Amino acid sequence: MKIKEFLGSTVLDKNAYEVGRVGDIDFDPETGAIGTITLTLQKNIFSKDEIEINFEDIATIGAYVILNKEIPKEEDKAETVEATIEVEDDE
Repeated sequence: MKIKEFLGSTVLDKNAYEVGRVGDIDFDPETGAIGTITLTLQKNIFSKDEIEINFEDIATIGAYVILNKEIPKEEDKAETVEATIEVEDDE
């Protein structure tokens, strides 16, 4: 696979949920080893987030890039924050 084919690839987490696309690749120019990849996470139509993933967190590269870890969805983060606020309010 060529680098230009890798950029823009769909990324799935270990549960096969689509988490984003490969936005950038950081590699060592001397060895050619990939250090990190930047995932562009689509939040909504007008905003995006980016996170870096270590190359070791990639399980397979093919038609999709599949990670061997789970990336929490934005809704999950919001629910966790709300639950924490509710617990603090009860105290």
